[in-house]
Amino acid sequence: MRIISGKYGRRRFEVPTNIKARPTTDFARENLFNVLQNLIDFEGLKALDLFAGTGAISFELASRGCSRVVTVENYPVQYRFICKVAEQLNAQEIRPIKGDVFHFVPACREKFDFIFADPPYDLPRFAEVAPMVLQADLLNPGGIFVLEHSKHYDFSSLPGFDQQRVYGSVHFSFFLKPAEE
Repeated sequence: MRIISGKYGRRRFEVPTNIKARPTTDFARENLFNVLQNLIDFEGLKALDLFAGTGAISFELASRGCSRVVTVENYPVQYRFICKVAEQLNAQEIRPIKGDVFHFVPACREKFDFIFADPPYDLPRFAEVAPMVLQADLLNPGGIFVLEHSKHYDFSSLPGFDQQRVYGSVHFSFFLKPAEE
């Protein structure tokens, strides 16, 4: 796993071979952050990474200046890897949570400026993730929610849908919460 940019940029970490995650490719992640840096300033933001996997998105967010990154991962191998990397980086802004996203989201009372979700593509409840996150009202006004998914899903009819970006086989759907007037 490679952190692309920011204060932890260019650092590489060996991912355990028994990890169950399908990490977002470096190509897709780099393009995602190129789009995001034109939409938001990461400095001081609060972010939430759901189905965090290796934590690559979380570490990229922290590296680019987010002050708090809550990282939710259910699988023990991935969770331990995230904790280990956060400790090696002394990344105080990373807050790993070992838990099920379907329990965490409805119970969460914290608001975030940016939310990223990368559920396993074969997750039986995949189609429920975006509506659940949007209905939980976890975004601050002006916040952005990005869902990574395969070509088999279309979320354009959901409230707040803004755009979809495609990088190879990876699709990102962007949802915006309007800023308060």
